[in-house]
Amino acid sequence: MFTTSDFKKGLVIQLDGAPCLIVDVTVSSPTARGANTMVKTKYRNLITAQVLEKTFRSGDKVDEADFERHKGQFLYTDGAAGMFMDLETYDQFEMAGNDFRDVSPFLLDGTEVTLGIFEGRMVNVDLPMTVELTVTETAPALRNATATAETKDAILETGLKIKVPPYLESGERVKVDTRDGRFISRA
Repeated sequence: MFTTSDFKKGLVIQLDGAPCLIVDVTVSSPTARGANTMVKTKYRNLITAQVLEKTFRSGDKVDEADFERHKGQFLYTDGAAGMFMDLETYDQFEMAGNDFRDVSPFLLDGTEVTLGIFEGRMVNVDLPMTVELTVTETAPALRNATATAETKDAILETGLKIKVPPYLESGERVKVDTRDGRFISRA
């Protein structure tokens, strides 16, 4: 059991039978005497991926989720689904639908990830902050190009379309931020 004083960003609690990751916590103290301190939370349901808000009174208790994080690895794509393996137990899990569609542009066979396991089944995949991918298609490099605000379109080996500086050519490796899918640097 957790109380509201234990709430912090990144904590996984159980609400309405689902694991929920706390994204933001705000504590507000009322000015009236005798009123309870309110704890406002923003959380993401790890099964449905919905971001919701809920307000608790100071001292309220919530259940701890049966949630574990394990090192994992992306194995392969099978149609519209992806197969992942838990590197601790060697169990394999399948992810399909919108969840997989959101992470697939950043995954190559063998990419290491963090698996979120709830009651023996995988409910989410946390990608590394950056991944290295190869540019497969882009316009030719411009002569005397500098790293200015100019960009051009590029398609990476996973099919991800990003904006890159004009000096990059096809075949080069680049670092990409997995949070927003933007170019960071050459690899």
